[in-house]
This record gives sequence, structure tokens and C-alpha cells, in this order.
Amino acid sequence: MLRHLKLSHHAHTGSRRPHEHTSYVALFLLLTIVGASLTMFTSTAFLASPGPELRSVGLTGVVPGKPPTVAATISSPSNGTRFSKTPITVTGTCPENMLVELFKNKIFAGSVMCSSDGKYTIEIDLLVGKNILTAHVYDSLNQEGPTSDPITVYYDFQPSVGETLAPLSFGGDQLVLNTDAVFRGTFPNESLSVPLDILGGRGPYALNVQWGDASNKVVSRPTNQSFRVDHKYAKSGTYSISVQATDADGRVAFLTVAAIINGQPFAAATTATVPDQSLIDRLLVLWPLYVIAVTMVTSFWLGERREKQVLAKHGLLIQPR
Repeated sequence: MLRHLKLSHHAHTGSRRPHEHTSYVALFLLLTIVGASLTMFTSTAFLASPGPELRSVGLTGVVPGKPPTVAATISSPSNGTRFSKTPITVTGTCPENMLVELFKNKIFAGSVMCSSDGKYTIEIDLLVGKNILTAHVYDSLNQEGPTSDPITVYYDFQPSVGETLAPLSFGGDQLVLNTDAVFRGTFPNESLSVPLDILGGRGPYALNVQWGDASNKVVSRPTNQSFRVDHKYAKSGTYSISVQATDADGRVAFLTVAAIINGQPFAAATTATVPDQSLIDRLLVLWPLYVIAVTMVTSFWLGERREKQVLAKHGLLIQPR
């Protein structure tokens, strides 16, 4: 059998067969899958969580405008009116939707929001004797506008039988309430804290705070030291807080202040997260390696295509059978 086996050599023509051993289709498919996986991984890491971009800083602020230019007026009571009881009702005009504060002899007497029709009404206490009333307006940024023309009224206190009237003294006879909680603002279901000062009178003191939302709070104080009362509102809006105080001798004081409860703030459902440094380092390594791999495969593919074109041009290329 071996005698019939003959080995013959192929005649060398000098031509070359094309290189067809590399499967570029499979390589490009693999690179496409890897690239898609890397893209999804990067998107998940950096874009899935809401919040600021990596190493970015978010700033919010309010740029103040011009302060109010129109003053409030005091329409009632008229100048020179005399009263025998307090509190009294004060009415007037004001710039729409601004805060109006009333002062008596430069002592805060109460505050109220100006209504949409440009008017206000508020009850205030008077001091015994002469009271110079002025109205001040403030915008939402607490910028003060012009002061109203002053109005002078009188409180002719009539003592009970056998009681002598002493001059006003914050350590003695007349009872006065005061606060710096003008235009206090908070959000629904957050605590609103109102500081109160009791001036004059004689302890112990009893106070009834009406919050303007059909709820009230009774507070007992042994002395006239400053203290705070707290409340939570269920809904946003403008509320009128009324405080009435009595002392051991039956003296009465009254105070009304405006409180602004803002709309419910937006609460994010999730906390924004930032990728950790190790994840960033891995991505910084994987992406350059992927780009290098794509470049190398593309270069080899283009090189073989060029090689075939050159061989075919010189007639040295043998097409596979």
C-alpha cells in the first residue's frame, strides 16, 4: 500500500494566501458587550442617585429687592381720643400682603398681616396715660418701610374704690405683655416658639394663649421672668396669636402677634449618594483599558484589510478555494 503513496511538492508561485485566521466579528461583538456593560455600570454609579454632581456645591439664596415705599396709616382711633378700657381696636390702611406692627410709646403693641384689600384691624393694649401710636410696615424679607403719622390717645384708668393710681412702673402697678416674635415663620408640624415677657404686675401670673387655629394653651408663671410657649400648626397659612395675661391683683394685659406658617417643604424620598473613591478608581482603570483594546483590534483589522489590498494590487494574492 505504501508503494502507491506518492508525495508531490506544490510548485511555488511566489503568491501568498490571505490571512483568515482571526475572527474579527467575534472580537467586535465581545467588545460591544463589554462596552455596554461598562456604560451601564458607570450610569448606575453616577446618575441613578438624585442629588448634586460629584464634588459640586449647590447654593440657594434670596436677593433682596427695594424696601416698601408706602407707609401704613391709622384711621381709627382719631387723634386725641380718650379711653377708659383696654384693649382697643386700631384700624387703618397698608400696602397689600405686608406685615403691620403697632407701637405705643415706642413699645411693641402687636402685629397683623395687611389684607388683600389694603386694610388692617388689630386689638392692642394701652399704657396708663398718654399713648403715641405709630404703625410700621415690613415686607417678607423683614425690610422696613416708612412709619405712619403718629396718633396720640389716652388711657384714663379708673381705680377701684380705695385703690390709688400710681405712675406706670414696669416693676409695679400696670401689667404689660411684650415679645420680639414678630412675623415668626415655620413649617407645618414643626414647632413654633414664641418668647414672651411679662412687665409689671404682681405674681403669680396666668396666661391664655390662643393660637388662631381653634386651640389654646394655659400657662401659669410664678414670676415675670421671660419664657417661651411652643405650638405646632397642621396647615400653612397666616395665624393671629392672641395672649391674655392676668396677675394676682386681677390686672389684665393683652397682646396679638402674626405668625406665618409656610408651605410644607419638599422632603426627598432618598438621600443623595456619591460614589466612593474605590469605585471611581476602578472606573478610571477599566475605561482606558477598554479604549486600548478597541484601538488594538481596530488597528489589526485595518492592517489586514490594507495588506489584502496591497497584495491584490500586485497580483500576489491567492483567493481561497
